[in-house]
Amino acid sequence: MGESRGAAVTAAGIVLGAGACYCLWRLAAGGRRAASGAARGTPSGEGNSPPASAHTMDADALQKLIHLLQATDDPLIQEQALITLSNSAAFSVNQDIIRNLDGVSVIGGMLSDCVPKVKEKALNALNNLSMNIKNQEEIQVYITQVCRNVESAPLNSDLQLAGLRLLTNMSVTSNYHHKMLNSIPCFLHLLSEGTERTQIQVLKVLVNLSASPAMTRHLLRAEVPSLLLLFDNCINRDILLRALAFAANLKKNMNHEDGTMIQDQYSKDSIFFTLCRDSTPFAQKLASLLHHPDTEVKEQVVRILTQ
Repeated sequence: MGESRGAAVTAAGIVLGAGACYCLWRLAAGGRRAASGAARGTPSGEGNSPPASAHTMDADALQKLIHLLQATDDPLIQEQALITLSNSAAFSVNQDIIRNLDGVSVIGGMLSDCVPKVKEKALNALNNLSMNIKNQEEIQVYITQVCRNVESAPLNSDLQLAGLRLLTNMSVTSNYHHKMLNSIPCFLHLLSEGTERTQIQVLKVLVNLSASPAMTRHLLRAEVPSLLLLFDNCINRDILLRALAFAANLKKNMNHEDGTMIQDQYSKDSIFFTLCRDSTPFAQKLASLLHHPDTEVKEQVVRILTQ
């Protein structure tokens, strides 16, 4: 693997010159150090700060990396370039630079790549870039593709989680909720079948969507027979809190409806019948959760009961 990566970096240098080659060499060296640290038990995760070198890359170096993505079909080079761009995009000063260099569209084009790792790294880069409102305006054209990637990715895979993280950022405001409408059944399937990590991430998306009154009917029509299982004292606290927030948002928006909510529109397995239609099982779950030891959980339950 090390030999093939070294050959890829050398090839990139021939194509684009020493500047791009150095960027990739520096990243590869940093990756080896990170892997060594992980083997010793050094904490790692999506919240970790990117390497300091990513912040010091100037516009010329970033442009070389973007050109590199356009010039090569080698997945190893693509993956390393995307990691560097993702780390750079974690700094707000670089987010505008990358957008102005047409980096958003170049990275977005990688979402249709056939190599899962390349798509995953592209999603991570877009996720960091999406912290910028102007970048969101460009990224939103890829939401449908991101949803397709989430649906087609293996269950609980890093690719699927990367897509959900990007959709979480893109759903913080209601501007692009309509682009995720057709994926609601997929989100609820992941909520039922995914691991705890997947459930937490998909609930972040669902909570954001449920905050919008325009999405209420679409969510209430969706079917998820196992939803009640999430409202249990034994459930992971992060899952439980978000499931309660999801239910509270829907109840609040229903109360603000103009009275045209017709029960016949919803099936017996719909979220409407599970949470909203005088559901005795749900009421029993809430009553039990009033005795939960966590204060935030009890506050969310009270919020639902007083809607």
